[in-house]
Amino acid sequence: MSEPRARDGFADWIVNATLAGANEIEIIGGLGKRLNASGIPVARISVATDLLDPTFDGRGVRWLRDEGGMEETFARNEEGTIVTVDFPQTPFGALLRSGKPLLRRRLDASYRRGEFEMFDRFQDHGITDYIAFSVRVGQTIRYGETEGMVASWTTDAAGGFDDAQVELLSSLMPPLTLAFLLRTTYRDTRTLLTTYLGRHAADRVLAGNIVRGRAEPIQAVIWFSDLVGFTRISDHISPHELMHLLNDYAQALVEEIEAHDGHVLKFIGDGILAIFPDADTTRACARALDASVKMRARLAALNERRSASGLPVTDAHLALHAGELLYGNLGGPRRLDFTVLGSAVNEAARIEALCASLDQKIIVSWAFAEAAGAARSRLVSLGRYAMKGVARPQELFTLDPDHA
Repeated sequence: MSEPRARDGFADWIVNATLAGANEIEIIGGLGKRLNASGIPVARISVATDLLDPTFDGRGVRWLRDEGGMEETFARNEEGTIVTVDFPQTPFGALLRSGKPLLRRRLDASYRRGEFEMFDRFQDHGITDYIAFSVRVGQTIRYGETEGMVASWTTDAAGGFDDAQVELLSSLMPPLTLAFLLRTTYRDTRTLLTTYLGRHAADRVLAGNIVRGRAEPIQAVIWFSDLVGFTRISDHISPHELMHLLNDYAQALVEEIEAHDGHVLKFIGDGILAIFPDADTTRACARALDASVKMRARLAALNERRSASGLPVTDAHLALHAGELLYGNLGGPRRLDFTVLGSAVNEAARIEALCASLDQKIIVSWAFAEAAGAARSRLVSLGRYAMKGVARPQELFTLDPDHA
C-alpha cells in the first residue's frame, strides 16, 4: 500500500469510528493497533484537551500498546488553577508555550537527560523517539479557553520514527482533532446544561424538548428552602465573603438533594427550588425526608467548621410539599427556562415563609403527610394555618425529633 493511500485509510477510519459513536479511548486505541499492524511501531499515544467544566480544567487520554487506554481529568481549585498536574512543566506545556506546531526528542544516546522527567523514564523503558503536535482551531468552533489539541506519539523502534512516519502522524492530526473536538463539544454541552439546568432537565432538553409551551404533568415532591437571616448577614460582610457563604451552604443542600435522587431546578437568590419526581409519591416523600435530615446534620457540621474559622454562620428553612406539576419550557421564543409550574410550587413557597413565625426549620404540608405512607410516623402536627393565596387553612407538620 502506498503512503498516501495508507494515510487516507487511517483518516477514514478515524472519521467513521467517530461517526459510529466511538469514544476517545476507542479512537486512539483502534488507531494505535492499526498503526502497529501496518508496521509503524507506536508504543504510546497521548492526547490532551481543555474541558469547559466547573470542576475540571482539562483531560488527558492515553493508550499504551501493552496496557490499553485510560482517561485522566485534571481538577481545578476555586481560583481556576489546575491542582492535579503541573501542566506547564510537561512537554505539552512546553509545546504550547513555544507556539510551535511540533516538539520532538530522539531518546537515543544523543539525548541529554534531565529536560523532562517523563523523557528520562521513557528512555529507561526503551522508548527511542517522542514527537508531539499542537493543532489550533478557530474561535468560532471552540468553547471557553480551548484553543485546540495536543497529541504525542512514541516508538521503541531502533532509530525512532522515520521521515515518512512522522509525515503520516502529522497528517492524522486534523481528523483526530476533529474527532476529539466533536466528542469534547458534546461532553461540554452536556456538562453545561447539567450544571445550569440540573441533570434531569438537561436530559430532557438534550433529548429534544426545546419547544416553548411543551410541558408534561408530573407527580413530584417540591423542596423549597432559603437561608435564615441572609439579608442581615449580607449587610455586614464583603461580597467575597458573601459568595463563599452562599457556596458553602448551597453545596451542603445541593449535595444532599442530589444524593437522594432529587433535582435542583433553580437558585432563587439564597433560595433553592428542587423536585423529587417519582410516579410513586410515597417513595419520593421518603427520599425527601431522608435528604432533609441529612441536610440538617450537614449544616450543623458546616456551622461548626465556619465558627471555628471565625466565619459567619446561618441556617436554612425548608418546606416540603407534594402535588402535580407542569414540567417543561416557559419563556420567550428564543429565551426559555426549563422549570416546573403549578399551584403546588406557590404553596410550597407560602409554607416555607411560615418557618420563621412558627420557629421551625422544616415544615411539611398536609398533602405531603398524606402521601408519605409509613414515613408519616416521622412527622408531628403543628396545627392548621391559613396561607396567603391558598383557599383554605391546612394542617402542617414538622419532623418529630424523636423519629427524625
